[in-house]
Amino acid sequence: MSAILTLNAGSSSIKFGLFDAETLEEEAGGQVERIGGDTELDLEIPDEPKLERRIPAANHQEAVTAILAAIAPYLGGREVVGMGHRVVHGGPDHGAPLVLDDAAISALTALEPLAPLHQPHNLSAVRAARRAFPDTLQVACFDTAFHRGHPWVHDTYGLPRKFYDMGVRRYGFHGLSYAYIAGKLAEDWPALHEGRVVVAHLGNGASLCAMEGGRSVASTMGFSALSGLCMGTRPGQMDPGVLLWMLDDQGMSSAEITQVLYKESGLKGLSGMTNDMRALLGSEAPEAAQAVDYFVDRVAQEVAAMAAAMGGIDALVFTGGIGENAAPIRARVLEQLAFLGFTLDAHSNEDGGTRISSGLPALVLPTNEELVIARAVQAAL
Repeated sequence: MSAILTLNAGSSSIKFGLFDAETLEEEAGGQVERIGGDTELDLEIPDEPKLERRIPAANHQEAVTAILAAIAPYLGGREVVGMGHRVVHGGPDHGAPLVLDDAAISALTALEPLAPLHQPHNLSAVRAARRAFPDTLQVACFDTAFHRGHPWVHDTYGLPRKFYDMGVRRYGFHGLSYAYIAGKLAEDWPALHEGRVVVAHLGNGASLCAMEGGRSVASTMGFSALSGLCMGTRPGQMDPGVLLWMLDDQGMSSAEITQVLYKESGLKGLSGMTNDMRALLGSEAPEAAQAVDYFVDRVAQEVAAMAAAMGGIDALVFTGGIGENAAPIRARVLEQLAFLGFTLDAHSNEDGGTRISSGLPALVLPTNEELVIARAVQAAL
């Protein structure tokens, strides 16, 4: 009897899942939030009340130690035979999960400048896990991998070719989420899976993926996790001339611009309030309404662009924290996309239905990145 543990590390949080290594039944899950501050560990066991506790965790190493202590009672003496990690950036060379050793970790560390808010923390959790389980198989699963194999026109920028050869290309992200949705469509909606589907992963990080036959052919995210849709604290699409203006006219440093782009823009910057969509939808402030308006408009525009990349659209799927839970956002997006053939089913949308439109199908499908990671570990084992 054995188990698989998955870790999905962010800048100040780690999501985790404990799976039976044979059946991949999830036996425990949860997350550690606010690492380095008022840290809380949430543990969820099927058919049991959610457990919440404060823990001391100044860094990812201590958070991983706390996770191991929390799940120990549910291991029942079983061995953790494999650990899987979400790693945001795999670069141009990794289109599949990778067994981690010192050389692989060194190569992935070199990609940290391409995902500065994510990659260092992903790898911090990897190092902590290797120290805790030095003899256990460790597997990296890349958010960029699902998008490898794009047509060249969806993979490049209009820059001199030498930059493409140097690795400047449209990598795309949220690939673990998209891989899960592709599998779910194949299982439950096989006709749609074979067609042209736009998947909207909407959350604090947000992007769209155009899929044909369950394979990514285009994405709104590109070289970094900044482009495409408006996000919680990131701007999405913008004129690169703005960055030149910040540098030359405003005298801003690279570090100052990075702070603006990654942590002060998006919904937070537009509203001047928060990046929490729930709070914005509940606010009467005109700035909150404007931020939501911009978010919806960008999603609708980019859905149409993804449809153009495929020569049409057969379905739209909403997933992610906002996509799964914010009915008003889904309704407004579909209303703006009525010209494509979507007709909102308001009752189903408000009541948590899976299909929320008549005419062209629009679905709401919860994603499960942890299960995708666990499957990759099981395959590696």
